[in-house]
Amino acid sequence: MFSQNITGKIVVITGASSGLGAATARHLAAAGAIVVLGARREDRINDLVKELTDGGANAIAVKTDVTDREQVKRLVDTAVEQFNRVDVMLNNAGLMQQSPLEAFKIDEWDNMIDVNIKGVLYGIAAALPHMKRQKAGHIINVSSVAGHKVTPAGVVYCATKHAVRAISEGLRSEVKPYNMRTTVISPGAVATELPTHITHEASHDGINEYYAQVAVPPESFARAVA
Repeated sequence: MFSQNITGKIVVITGASSGLGAATARHLAAAGAIVVLGARREDRINDLVKELTDGGANAIAVKTDVTDREQVKRLVDTAVEQFNRVDVMLNNAGLMQQSPLEAFKIDEWDNMIDVNIKGVLYGIAAALPHMKRQKAGHIINVSSVAGHKVTPAGVVYCATKHAVRAISEGLRSEVKPYNMRTTVISPGAVATELPTHITHEASHDGINEYYAQVAVPPESFARAVA
């Protein structure tokens, strides 16, 4: 995914406390990147920073709720303040709460829209001014196979991931004058905490059965990012 050597690249990662984000942080840090980790669970990203720095990597943590625009801005601004630039913005934070529309879990619809769509937009809004100034940068957004096909009981989640693809395609066309790159990654089932957020019993059981059969380790995603 990186056009040049990873060593010394300043990489900001949202949703870095577990799953895809944590695996990617470990992989990139081992390859020589400087990782700036954002997540709501401050204890987890602090523990991950300690793990990485104890191993000789360069990493910092900034508590970040991607549904809060100012917190996302602070995450990216902190990276620039400490390391003078931001090379890669990985908008990874995501939430999957599957249920049929007729279950009317409207609060969960709002949660997914806030994290999966607004969180990506806030990440772009935070990183883009710095990357325009630098005349360089790479924004990576995480969609899903659900961003290509709509499934029963996954309508709202699929809609949010379709939106990530649309945002990414539009962004690509807009940032060409600034020597920037954009990438959208659409992973399938990955062995992470993602299904644990499903409260609809039948959906929860179905997803977990499916994941038990086909889910790949998060390290495979990390290799795709690198």
